[in-house]
Amino acid sequence: MLSWSYWSRAVANALKNLRLRKLRSGLALLGVILGVGSVIAMLAIGEGSKTQAIAQIRQLGATNIILRSVKPGTKPTAGEPEQTGQPARVSRVVEYGLKYTDLKRLREALPTIERAIPVSLVRKDAHHSGHRLRNARILGVTPDYPQVKPLKLQRGRFLVSTDQRQAANVAVLGADAATELYGYTDPIGQDVLLGSMAFRVVGVLGSPRGTPEAREIYVPLEATRRRFGELQVVRTAGSVDYEKTQLNEIILSTSAIEVVAPTADMARKLLESAHGRKEDYEIQVPLELLERAEEQQYLWNLVLGSIAGISLVVGGIGIMNIMLANVTEQTREIGIRRAIGARQQDIVAQFLTESVVLCSVGGLLGVAVGVAIPRVVEQFAGIEAVVRLWSVLLAFGISTGMGVLFGIYPAARAARMDPIQALRNV
Repeated sequence: MLSWSYWSRAVANALKNLRLRKLRSGLALLGVILGVGSVIAMLAIGEGSKTQAIAQIRQLGATNIILRSVKPGTKPTAGEPEQTGQPARVSRVVEYGLKYTDLKRLREALPTIERAIPVSLVRKDAHHSGHRLRNARILGVTPDYPQVKPLKLQRGRFLVSTDQRQAANVAVLGADAATELYGYTDPIGQDVLLGSMAFRVVGVLGSPRGTPEAREIYVPLEATRRRFGELQVVRTAGSVDYEKTQLNEIILSTSAIEVVAPTADMARKLLESAHGRKEDYEIQVPLELLERAEEQQYLWNLVLGSIAGISLVVGGIGIMNIMLANVTEQTREIGIRRAIGARQQDIVAQFLTESVVLCSVGGLLGVAVGVAIPRVVEQFAGIEAVVRLWSVLLAFGISTGMGVLFGIYPAARAARMDPIQALRNV
């Protein structure tokens, strides 16, 4: 068995030989550096997109089941009134979506749910002292809504049971909604006009800025029924449609992840029996979306890693070519060493160590490049990238293993040289 001092001398000799051939060694290192760097960078970008997508799905709640009203044949929209040169005409009244009877039936028939929370959506302009938030999403919710959605209160309070019972005109603003309506003043205790109705602001959420949730306004569900009703006006070019929807969402919160799928199936059957062939609702299961996103991201990472791994293989082939060239140049040295008593395993150790050292140095520099590239991408492209430790270890491990794999043939070829023939050919 070869000692530690033997291998330390072999590494020192390998580094010395690499320094003697700087240009050739540098070109070989470049292939390994680019290969390792591209593997880490591509996996980091893929991991970043996965993390972002999964975080968005997790916000919906892994144990939640979301039932939504959908206008048959189209997606429900309530955009800005469009101005045309022709007078608008009343088109029709369309009634669709989830109802309070659906909510009652779900609560009574599904023993696996902990809570069923109704949500009503109203689109109105919000006003305060000349500031306007156009087409604001006003959500009528119950006080237990934060138990199924991760809302973070920044100041003030959220809705309470008294607000719901009394249908109080109180509102909780998202972070961006508060800024657009009140600037840098404190909105707590001040009034905001939602359509033509005045509501008192009792709380402000600390939701991440720039997200759709940051522009939402929350009011008691009973207040939306009494103040705004269930009939919504949707203006399109040349027509005015009236849509009647009692509830836009029902969020079912289950007791455990294991019962999410069967609960969703039971809820689907209940709604099918109540709504018949009228496809005016949809069921979204965040857990299924989460599992699908993780599976797709695994395949995506596999594809990205395979593509980047090709460059590592190309770099390994370059290493083998350089090692074969080194063997040819050092034929006389090999002959002399063999003539004075060096064994075949000594020659193998010499060239194999040189190959591994070359790939290891290239791997370390490649790790530095691979960690730096995602930071540059985040800075200039705005794409989130997450460098995982396992991707760094994987890329470095492959580069080191590549040094062994592509160094075996040159080392074996050098060891098989006949010392007399090696000295004669020089």
